Amino acid sequence: QLQASGGGLVQAGVSLRLSCAASGRTFDVSTMAWFRQAPGKEREFVATISWSGARTYYADSVKGRFTISRDNAKNTVYLQMNNLKPEDTALYYCAAGGGYFSANYSSTSKNYVYWGQGTLVTVSS
Repeated sequence: QLQASGGGLVQAGVSLRLSCAASGRTFDVSTMAWFRQAPGKEREFVATISWSGARTYYADSVKGRFTISRDNAKNTVYLQMNNLKPEDTALYYCAAGGGYFSANYSSTSKNYVYWGQGTLVTVSS
């Protein structure tokens, strides 16, 4: 089970940190990712991190502004979002997959089995 939190209504330019708490014994061997879905749009990839945290990959739209990290001792993955823009407004979902990691594979939503309920981020201009 995945529980995402940390969303809110903020102004452009500020920061937010999303958290995703996972239950279950396989978190520390799971690739984790964040996806988002804006109103009227399809779900899109945001960021992913390997089970060890050594490898990460980002969508071009968030590269340099967002940072994904994880704390396996706390079974939690984070998404630090800086310099938020109105186009970042979306429902943000965390997802857990298997142990395999590659940029191409791990940025594809169909490769994730477990999904959180989403946390809403709204950025006003």
